[in-house]
Amino acid sequence: MTLPSAFLDDLTAAGVTTSSDPAALAAVASDRSRVRPPGLPALVARPREVGEVQATLRAAHAHGVTVVPRGAGSGVVGGATAGEGSVVLDLTGLDRILTVDPADELAVVEAGVVTADLDRAAQEHGLRYAPDPASAELSTIGGNIATNAGGLRCVKYGVTRDAVLGLEVVLADGTLLSTGRRTAKGVAGLDLTSLFVGSEGTLGVVVGATLRLRPLPEATFTAAAAFADVEAAARSCAAVTAARRQPSMLELLDEATLQVVDRAQGTTHARLGNALVVAQADGPGAEAEITAIADVLGKEATWVEQAVDEDSAARLVSARRLALPSIELLGHALIEDICVPRSRLAEAFAGVHRIAARHGVRIYSFAHAGDGNLHPIIGYDTDADTDTDTVPTAVEAAGDDLFALALELGGTVTGEHGIGVLKRAWLARELGQVSAGLQRAIKDAFDPRGVLNPGKGLA
Repeated sequence: MTLPSAFLDDLTAAGVTTSSDPAALAAVASDRSRVRPPGLPALVARPREVGEVQATLRAAHAHGVTVVPRGAGSGVVGGATAGEGSVVLDLTGLDRILTVDPADELAVVEAGVVTADLDRAAQEHGLRYAPDPASAELSTIGGNIATNAGGLRCVKYGVTRDAVLGLEVVLADGTLLSTGRRTAKGVAGLDLTSLFVGSEGTLGVVVGATLRLRPLPEATFTAAAAFADVEAAARSCAAVTAARRQPSMLELLDEATLQVVDRAQGTTHARLGNALVVAQADGPGAEAEITAIADVLGKEATWVEQAVDEDSAARLVSARRLALPSIELLGHALIEDICVPRSRLAEAFAGVHRIAARHGVRIYSFAHAGDGNLHPIIGYDTDADTDTDTVPTAVEAAGDDLFALALELGGTVTGEHGIGVLKRAWLARELGQVSAGLQRAIKDAFDPRGVLNPGKGLA
């Protein structure tokens, strides 16, 4: 599909760097989800300044060209996939940390800043950026905002939305909008900042953010516990919450996950038990807190260990951090993400196991157990002689059943990964007709020509 020549002329006049090289287009057509729309995008635009983003969207709006915003492409639901005729807006060139303000404990950054780079810059001032998605060394702040990304520390510090004070957003027609504030409190007007967080680039393109930083904890302590089965582990995690303990991390891995980590990494985690819980506590009183958490876990655990130094703590946490890389190392994976009430976590794991048996598929389950967020990862093999991007029918059916399970248990079809293209059919079921209609009306108000990330979420 050929782009309008007037659109290309507008980008050239604005000095926007672009490429139509097939290899460059193929590199930005998909994300970690492996979803590939028909054909290749027509162009990739690589702005270095906010003004160039405005010029690109202004031209796209005027000429009816669809635009797919993109960060590092680490998303797993197809939110940054781009098909024939679209323009990929690569925001990784907006990579400046503009301010780290230790007095007000905030940072002002551009959208292309890598999450871990911001955290390291904050640490130089005795602070940190609390959200810590597993992709922190790769993912960008803009992408995290687009999906409202979570991470291992969410149980204590919240998700990305809890760290966003204000945004710089380029709207569909190229208008630059500033939302939010730099103050600790503020309720002036509607909360547009929160509206954009998690909107997956369908309402506007985030180009900058003012972010809350938090003090580095003076101490962090770690414990791990093994269990006879994953349901006992899940019950124990729920008991931690019921005991009013406050971990900064509470992660659960099932037997299948422990076994695949051992196969991939040469470790022996599965010898400890059929499920593993890893907990951390930080801040003042952290040592007493982790001891109390370990006591709660120990009521059903078959083995409990508390770390005595940084090396032993890293060893206890390693199984969780290596889970997804190990699964992907040994085959293809459909990466799912559901969230249920914490009190129903054990039911969710039992349901996942039934789904795996029903469809004859491998499901590796691990969870941010402190907030009920499960990642049931469906592993599968492909025939070398067939399309390696084709997901087997049984895997797709198992994925549908996982979403149904989440809703049945009073949960949601996504806790932190977003909707993208993979979960659109289930989003309407969760929202209901009234909410879905209102959200479409909001989309139409922000993007009347439908040029922003079409086919994603409600767009």
